Amino acid sequence: MKKITAIFLCVLMLAALSGSKAEAASGIKAGDVIPFGAYSWRALDVQDGKALLLCEFALGAGEYNEEYTAVTWETCTLRLFLNEGFYNSFSAEEKARIAETMLPNNDNPLFGTSGGNDTNDKIFLLSIEEVEKYFGGSGQLDNSALIAMSSNGAASAWWLRSPGVGETSAVSVSEDGEFDFYGEVDSMSKDIRPALWLIL
Repeated sequence: MKKITAIFLCVLMLAALSGSKAEAASGIKAGDVIPFGAYSWRALDVQDGKALLLCEFALGAGEYNEEYTAVTWETCTLRLFLNEGFYNSFSAEEKARIAETMLPNNDNPLFGTSGGNDTNDKIFLLSIEEVEKYFGGSGQLDNSALIAMSSNGAASAWWLRSPGVGETSAVSVSEDGEFDFYGEVDSMSKDIRPALWLIL
């Protein structure tokens, strides 16, 4: 009986700890900056026990695709890097909290450039539609959060996953927080700012 009582007490303690963690997690709201892994992240949305996080700082310059050729988010090399190399920089426990998400890859709304197939990703870039949703006129976030800071403290342009003016270009957010539809996919002039859905 003593052994059963001890086990029961342990279960109660664990439940209490889990409850406190859940309460803390539910306190996260859009606009909060939280640590996860080795990075700081800005919460863009919280729903269904998950938070959409955007890396607060740019990781550094990188190509959307290693070659100047027609690509979509599905086929670009940056997607491969984020879902393999960058994803593997997290611990096993951290990986277990990163939700795989079905991403819509819409055509460019101005030029009609194909966005390709929808994809399932752990780590991804935001789309035009997501930037408009979370940072636009009806968004909850200050538009200044659109301006990414690089490691040297300067504002930097950062890639989105949406296609640009043509199949060899991808959209980015400029240093001033504006859409740039003309970035060539093999350009090293844009930084990488990952996003993910974190299980709370």
